[in-house]
Amino acid sequence: MTLNPHLLARDCLRAGIDAARPERVVAGAVSVDGDCLTVDGTEYDLAGVDDLLVVGGGNAAGTVAVALESALGDHIDAGLVVTDVPADTDRIETVEGSHPIPDAAAVEGTRRIRRLLDDAGERTLVLAVVTGGGSALLPAPADPLTLPELRETTERLLACGATIDEINAVRKHLSASKGGRLAEAASPARTVVLAFSDVVGDDLAVVASGPFTSDETTFADARSVLDRYDLSVPAAVAERLDRGDTGALLETPGPDAATFDPVDEHVLANAHTAARAAVDRAAETGVGTLLLSTRVRGDASEAAKTHVAIGEEAIDTGNPVAPPAVVVSAGETTVTRRGDAGTGGPNHEFALSAALELDVGGVVVGAVDTDGIDGNAPTAGAVVDADTVSDPLAARRALDGHDAAGYLADSGATVDTGPTGTNVNDLRVVVIAD
Repeated sequence: MTLNPHLLARDCLRAGIDAARPERVVAGAVSVDGDCLTVDGTEYDLAGVDDLLVVGGGNAAGTVAVALESALGDHIDAGLVVTDVPADTDRIETVEGSHPIPDAAAVEGTRRIRRLLDDAGERTLVLAVVTGGGSALLPAPADPLTLPELRETTERLLACGATIDEINAVRKHLSASKGGRLAEAASPARTVVLAFSDVVGDDLAVVASGPFTSDETTFADARSVLDRYDLSVPAAVAERLDRGDTGALLETPGPDAATFDPVDEHVLANAHTAARAAVDRAAETGVGTLLLSTRVRGDASEAAKTHVAIGEEAIDTGNPVAPPAVVVSAGETTVTRRGDAGTGGPNHEFALSAALELDVGGVVVGAVDTDGIDGNAPTAGAVVDADTVSDPLAARRALDGHDAAGYLADSGATVDTGPTGTNVNDLRVVVIAD
């Protein structure tokens, strides 16, 4: 068998991203027949609905809106989504905001969504689009916090190495939209959540910081995150968390709140969607395949070493899969930034760490963020092998200085998809040719 491992790695990554694109996912999960709306196998009667609204936010929200208009047509009465990937829509307005740091346009878009939801009644059906990136794209600083204070806190949270659960526990307690607050605004309307999950385990309280989902975290949990990572935040942020911890502020609504009685949640796409498609694409070539896990997490550089070890083991012993083969994983790794950083994110650092670790031929490692933008880099990730690094000292300096994307771009290893219009987190492949 003639196998080009680099081409196969990129092909598998592309197949995974394509499988999670909203136009494909929504077409398979959402349909309407007369007065019957079907979402992921659940039917909703439109006969008693006066208004059908589409609201939400995230990296994929614009492309989901386009797909919903195609599926539902003039059943949609109005809507607004906030996204960083502009989309051409007719009935659902799209507002362009910034990600991963919120901006004023996203704040105003979120306020307008709240106004739409405040007017919703019992005969309103709300389709709530919740996708990865929604934490930044659905910002509503809780009074009296300001956007600059929210931006500074977000930047420090993203750089400290905290998990997404920890980051969002803080963000939910600084927000008037997250942690179920948009569900409160929509009540008593029937709300149907259409989620594209970018978190390990598909906890919808974490995806986009759970704007329509009950929240079990507390002000004390949020305060403990700042303590755990020794984060300095604006005084108004610390004061709000301290006041909430003493009971002076209302907690986010929990699982027992009546707010969530009229809320249904559907995960339409997740990391498994992309990983399974990557495996299927590899299988079409006749190689062996293994879906390792869709829950890989932890430090990106360390996770890379484990994946390299799996490739080496396969070559040496045929375990856990005999070559030629493709091993696929997904999930969310993290990076702890120290000092001034260059360009890149967890997937670039995963790839560069793997390239430094590889010392055998026949193994190619690829990693991408499925939204097409990894960290602060304009590229999604990279595909590497044992020959990618020509100067180990320079590569190590780039990795330590969080400039993995810069080094890999110079090596021609980066994967440039552009913004993909979806987000189901990280996808990785290990191609074992020999």
